[in-house]
This record gives sequence, structure tokens and C-alpha cells, in this order.
Amino acid sequence: MALSLAFASVGVAGAEEAAAQPVSAVDQLPPGQDVSSTVTELAGWVVATKDSEGYPFAVIDKAAAQILVFGGDGHLRGAAPGLFGSAIGDHSAPGVAGLALREIPGRDRTTPAGRFVGGFGPSIDAGRVLWVDYDSAVSIHPTATNVPAEKRAERLASPTPDDNRITHGCINVSPEFYEAVVRPTFERGGVFYILPDEATLADTFPEFAQSRASTQANDGRRARHAAR
Repeated sequence: MALSLAFASVGVAGAEEAAAQPVSAVDQLPPGQDVSSTVTELAGWVVATKDSEGYPFAVIDKAAAQILVFGGDGHLRGAAPGLFGSAIGDHSAPGVAGLALREIPGRDRTTPAGRFVGGFGPSIDAGRVLWVDYDSAVSIHPTATNVPAEKRAERLASPTPDDNRITHGCINVSPEFYEAVVRPTFERGGVFYILPDEATLADTFPEFAQSRASTQANDGRRARHAAR
């Protein structure tokens, strides 16, 4: 219900496609957890402008620890909590992709923000993975259970995003969400929009930010005109 209400309020022209949540959409978000207006507006903008060029896409909100997946038709396929890099930041440190996980300094365990075109491909030690950004070695994969002390499954299941920063930079989702939504949706690749921790929207998604500012300005002018 929260997702339906959120996407019903998208105010971008053409965003009805993103707002049309199919019956089969998977909703794993904690009860009562909202989806931000920035996420809904960005999803609507992607559909309205065809920014993903017909490919499936995901809008990923690090602050809220949420990942929302859309098909190439713009329909919502599913929403779920995610785990992200333990360090706050929006860029990958130079050379981090060439390091073993244990060698990555804590300050460099970031999940980068931005628009990424990714897809499935081989990895050195994990077989075939879904790369979000191959150059910085960021992928989406099911929650690992080989380090019980990290309690990754419990972090995903918690009602708030406060404990969802634990990875070395990759994005974790539940195995169920990965198999039901992520794997089939991105089998032929897709586009990933990751919202920033600290950078501005204008720096991260300049075309979206410009469109959003223009829409807000027009709404303001219409409101002033109606009040006369």
C-alpha cells in the first residue's frame, strides 16, 4: 500500500507507466517505511525521458537503504531493503577494484552514486555476478552468510535503515528478492541510478535536477496565479 500511494503521487509527465504497479510486484520494504519523493520523481523522469533507453532500471536510495526495480516497460517489479558500503561517500577510491576485500580500508568501503549501465558478467572469485559498475567492482548480489557476526540477514530485516551500512561497497539484497526480481529483470542488463550520500542531485544527476527545478518553478507560478 505504501508503494502504491507513493507512486500514485509522481508528478512528472509520462510517469504513469512507473506508477502502474503490477499485481505481481514484490514488496519487501518494512511495514510503514516510506519511499522518498526524490525516488518517485527520479523514476518518473527516467520513464518520461526514456533515459534508460528501454532497458530495465533500478533506483537505489542509500540513505533509506532501499532498492526499487523497474522493468523496461516502466512498471515497478519490486522494492526491498538493501545493504550498502559501510563508509559514507559517493565515489570509489582509485585502485579499489584491484584489492581483495580484506585489503580495502574502512574509509574506502563506499557505494558510489550516479548513473551506471551494468549487467551480468564473470568475476574472479564469485562466478557470474550482476555488475552495477565493473570498473569500481560494485555488484548486486544476495546477502552473504559466511560471516555470521555481521548479521547481514538481520540487518536487512530490521525496520529502519540505521544498520544497513555493512558491505565493502557492493549492494546486498535478500536471496528471495534477488531470485524473484533482480536476476530475471536484469538478465540482459540495465541501468542503475544510485542516489548520493553527500553530493548534490545537480552533481549526480544534472539533467534530472534541472528538470525537477523547472517543474517546481512552474508549479510555483501556477500556484501564485491561482491565488490571485
